[in-house]
Amino acid sequence: MTAVHATPGKDSGLLQFFLQLLRQRALIGKFVTREMHSRYRGSLLGLMWSFVTPLLMLAVYTFVFSVVFKARWGVAQSGDGHFALMLFAGITVFSLFAEVVSRAPMLIVQQANYVKKVVFPLEVLPVSALGVAAVHTLITLLMLVVAAAWVQRGLPASALAVPLIFAPLLLLLLGLAWILAALGTYLRDIGQLIGLVVTAMQFLSPVFYPVSALPQSFQPMLRANPVTLPIESLRLALFAGQWPDWSALAVYSLIAVAVALGGAWLFMRLRTGFADVL
Repeated sequence: MTAVHATPGKDSGLLQFFLQLLRQRALIGKFVTREMHSRYRGSLLGLMWSFVTPLLMLAVYTFVFSVVFKARWGVAQSGDGHFALMLFAGITVFSLFAEVVSRAPMLIVQQANYVKKVVFPLEVLPVSALGVAAVHTLITLLMLVVAAAWVQRGLPASALAVPLIFAPLLLLLLGLAWILAALGTYLRDIGQLIGLVVTAMQFLSPVFYPVSALPQSFQPMLRANPVTLPIESLRLALFAGQWPDWSALAVYSLIAVAVALGGAWLFMRLRTGFADVL
């Protein structure tokens, strides 16, 4: 049976690609809801695992880095409670990044039936994966904000910048998801490689330490990490009462837009050959 794809024509371009994506927003919502239900189907705690898992990770990391390694952020607040919140902020951002890029390379491969047998807008699969990760992140972020408000007896006005910190990160991850999903369909080794990269990045990101803790010569390399600016900005906004560096966030947003457009273009060009390799 010859595969039929919902592929835009040659002259439709990126604009048509995004318009098609906008028209499929109801389908994306159904995919996100279905995966959320299927992920926790049959479990006793259900969606509560979205709370339990990060809390268990937080407890382990807090013990290891604040008790065993005696790590500190060098800010006015002290104590394991504040350390745990700073750590939780880093985990929240990095977990979003890790979930999206880890799943992306196999998204098309694992949904081969949509490629070969039906007319289906394949570009919604990476968007749906990002949506599921975003829901989990929203849950942990709400936990973080509530805990920060309780520990600090309120939140600074700069906490209002949190959505602006996450918006370009989500756009960047969408572009990366399209890129990895497209390339991963042709090169299955990308999935294995990304697993190694994510593991390494967990310790090469300011999740367990601030950028300032590194020697000056290493800081530019760490700042090039795509999760560094969101992590550092989130901590400053919630715990130091500082607004984000707007110029740095603007540059980051421009890069995110470029990655999203590049990812959409690459996915649009490569998806016509998906059926041939699956």
